[in-house]
Amino acid sequence: MPNVKVQGWTIRWLLNIAALALTAALLSGFQVTLWGCIVGSIVLGIVNALIRPVLLILTLPLNIMTLGLFTFVINALMLWLTSVTIKGFDLANFWWALLTAVILSLISMLLSWLVTK
Repeated sequence: MPNVKVQGWTIRWLLNIAALALTAALLSGFQVTLWGCIVGSIVLGIVNALIRPVLLILTLPLNIMTLGLFTFVINALMLWLTSVTIKGFDLANFWWALLTAVILSLISMLLSWLVTK
């Protein structure tokens, strides 16, 4: 059973790397190197696991008022935090981070859907 869990984690990590690379190829305001993509996906996963839940709880009333759309702002902040931390994972400004968050969410959803099929 541990092999299945490791394989699942590895597949999700590789899908995140692919989604980041594809998003960077589509958007001129988001530049990423191969190393930045690999390390950035790890740091983004850690940031999403540790900081994002706290921010989602703190901004819950605003998130409810915007019918969940404020989640994209939270995701953009997580991407920006990652870009500040990792060299080779560069966002031009917050608006590019917001657009990157939306596109990255769509690509990740599509890739996850394709893998489960």
